[in-house]
Amino acid sequence: MPSWRRNNREVVIKGFVIAGTGSGSGKTTLSLAVMAYLEHKGFKVAPFKVGPDFIDPGHHRALTGRNSRNLDSWMLSKEYNQGVFAHGCLPHGADMAVVEGVMGLFDGYSGVDEAGSTAQMAKWLGLPVILVVDARSMARSVAAIVQGFENFDPDLNFAGVIFSKTGSPRHYDYLKEAVEANCKMPCLGHMPRNGKIALPERHLGLVTSDEHGIAPDVVSELVSMVDRYTDIGTLAGTLPDLELPPWKVEDTTVEASCEKGVRIAVARDRAFCFYYPENLEALEAAGAEIVRFSPLTDRALPENVHGIYFGGGYPELFAKQLSDNQGLIREIREKSADAMPIYGECGGFMYLCSSLTGMDSGEAFEMTGCFPFSVSMSKRLRSLGYREIALAEDTLVGKKGERLRGHEFHYSSLDDATLVPGKVKTVYAVSLRDGTRTATAGYQVENTLGSYMHIHFGSLAAAAGRFVDQCRRFRDRGGRP
Repeated sequence: MPSWRRNNREVVIKGFVIAGTGSGSGKTTLSLAVMAYLEHKGFKVAPFKVGPDFIDPGHHRALTGRNSRNLDSWMLSKEYNQGVFAHGCLPHGADMAVVEGVMGLFDGYSGVDEAGSTAQMAKWLGLPVILVVDARSMARSVAAIVQGFENFDPDLNFAGVIFSKTGSPRHYDYLKEAVEANCKMPCLGHMPRNGKIALPERHLGLVTSDEHGIAPDVVSELVSMVDRYTDIGTLAGTLPDLELPPWKVEDTTVEASCEKGVRIAVARDRAFCFYYPENLEALEAAGAEIVRFSPLTDRALPENVHGIYFGGGYPELFAKQLSDNQGLIREIREKSADAMPIYGECGGFMYLCSSLTGMDSGEAFEMTGCFPFSVSMSKRLRSLGYREIALAEDTLVGKKGERLRGHEFHYSSLDDATLVPGKVKTVYAVSLRDGTRTATAGYQVENTLGSYMHIHFGSLAAAAGRFVDQCRRFRDRGGRP
């Protein structure tokens, strides 16, 4: 193991992946419970999430006090993922890494290889896997499931299995007997069915931690269940030390060689809370100072800013409050007309459009109007999946011909995406993961860029620097168009 030192003491990092047999197996609940339990026991947890998810990482952060970082083998290279993992562990005082998987353990891009799967990420990071099996209405049959998973990929290392949604201690005894008689994987316990730990959900998944954090009594119940029904405490003491890749601060948060003095306003409140930490860190590394503000409550933009970044979130839940903040809406519209660099993705893009119609009320609320589009919510999922963007024009996040990767997940759609000649440009050529072109687009007005895509700046090394450079140019020309 490399000799890591922090504050003149040797650092020991351990960790594991929590993976399910499929979506809905209980891995998110178990991941949250384990993170809370380990923190309660004095560990400093570094949380991670496989896949392009913003909601679960928000709850991870709330429970651990540390940013949860996304690991993704389609948007990001193996080396970048390993760097993100090391950066999430080493400089933040952590001694235990907990990675929540995505979908089922072996689910990825196709039925013939491991690309994009939690299993692939576990092997890239050298982590053992805790398998979560939904045991409702099952007994001896779980042994067949566990046996299949442990034999499917001989290169994967399993720490053990935990059964979720069990009915009683006797039920768990049946499950454990079956597995111990037929499998090599140890049983690490179970999580009984418990209505007290149900987490509220809505159309994009769990309710965000910014809006409704997990209640203290629920956290206490989760910790108690892990303590009473699992062997996580014993496992934590027996895990091997991790061999992390060589890492330095400058690998992921380089000191910018360019001059400082660029201030970017980042919308951050209950309506706009979906950001990759690496995107913000990359902007800082390129010379920007991040200044947070709330479109819900702040009546004006922060002083002396040279660009704005609107991330995703739930603007539809706060449409009236956003619309009532007319002073800020007018200021953002004016800054867009003055060619200030403004970037909005998904929920942020919706806020940059002219109006937003809610899912239930049918009432339309005025938004900033930087784009002449109307947005309507639907009860039906409109789009979901990975996207690759080829830039058809020079933009805030890259030059013509460059490519970025991200994902799309939304229940809204544009009612009147009619381009205005000479004003609104279509600047993205978007493809699905398999290369098929899609109608999803990116739009640019003046220096305002928006789309439904959540882009990871790690997919194009120059993206953050390009954004900051455009903000610097705006600053240097005194805000003139």
